[in-house]
Amino acid sequence: MDSEPETLNHAVRQAEAQRRQLDQFSSSTSSEFQETLLSAIKNYEEALRLTAQLHLFSSNETVDDISDGDLKYLHLDYYLAELILKRTGNDRKNVLLQAQRHYECFLRLLDSYRILSKSDEKLLETYTEDPKTFSTTAIASGPNRRTAKIARFKREKELKATLEVQQKRRLAQFIMAHIKQEKRQFATQIEFEEDVALRNLEIEELTLHVHKTFDALDSIAQELQILDMAPPAPSTLPGSQEDSRRRNDHADGYSERLDGPLTQLSGRHGPILDASGKPLRPFTLLDKRTQFQQGVFRPDHSLPTMTIDEYLEEERRRGGIIEGGGAQSGVREEVDEDDMDKADEATMKARAWDEFKEANPRGSGNTINRG
Repeated sequence: MDSEPETLNHAVRQAEAQRRQLDQFSSSTSSEFQETLLSAIKNYEEALRLTAQLHLFSSNETVDDISDGDLKYLHLDYYLAELILKRTGNDRKNVLLQAQRHYECFLRLLDSYRILSKSDEKLLETYTEDPKTFSTTAIASGPNRRTAKIARFKREKELKATLEVQQKRRLAQFIMAHIKQEKRQFATQIEFEEDVALRNLEIEELTLHVHKTFDALDSIAQELQILDMAPPAPSTLPGSQEDSRRRNDHADGYSERLDGPLTQLSGRHGPILDASGKPLRPFTLLDKRTQFQQGVFRPDHSLPTMTIDEYLEEERRRGGIIEGGGAQSGVREEVDEDDMDKADEATMKARAWDEFKEANPRGSGNTINRG
């Protein structure tokens, strides 16, 4: 048993050193960052295992029963949850659930020692009722939500400022303690003041971590709701329906897959299936929900599907363009004298026009309104 505390301290020191080392990396997605992160997570998990094995904390105790050296172990679940959230990978939902579980263990441990304030106890009750819809502003409604968020932000700034003052004060006391110890004056009183300052510093840091924990649980709940609404990813595991489709491909190139390779693409337009039901080009079946998702970030106007020249050519083919007019419309077409049919047609047209003018002289229109 004598080696167990030293093993616990070693695991915690290693984990804290690696946690601080993460701040030196420029990218959280680099392989070096993730390797250091994974090592820190393993050390924190080992520290939690050892604290449970040593029975450092009990539900029958109060915060006054915890020794000054053991107060730092109350932060283990909080630091572990923070590190887990920094992990990258495809299984984001599992990462969120793991972090959520350690945040919850951190809060329940502090609650058992009556360290939480009255407002934090109410937030913990709200979270326990429904973790999926938890929000730090759940009690407030309407405009009060914004006021509540501003109040929490100000409270966090105050806690950070208080913690910084406590750290500077403890550093100053530590320096003075060593100076006075060298002079051999008031050694007992110095040690007592230093222990009190260290204990107050740990309590202030726990209060700040509680505040950050509730904000993190709020963000986790919102992200989990978004992930639950996302469509399921296609399965590519062996033995899945996708894998069986690939094995059912025929030698003649026919496949049951609707999303065939681009080399089989026969144009964007035209029929999808032939007379026998064989797909001629790739297509995708979409439900209403998917169509709505694809239509979110799109222009609010219809984009052109052809060039201006193509449009004019199509209109000319349909007869929608009247050609002629302008200065050329006054030029009479010369009739070929050798073409008797054209000559007779022009003669009959001129004779019909003369007869019309004789039957309808100028000014013989509507005469009712003349004076």
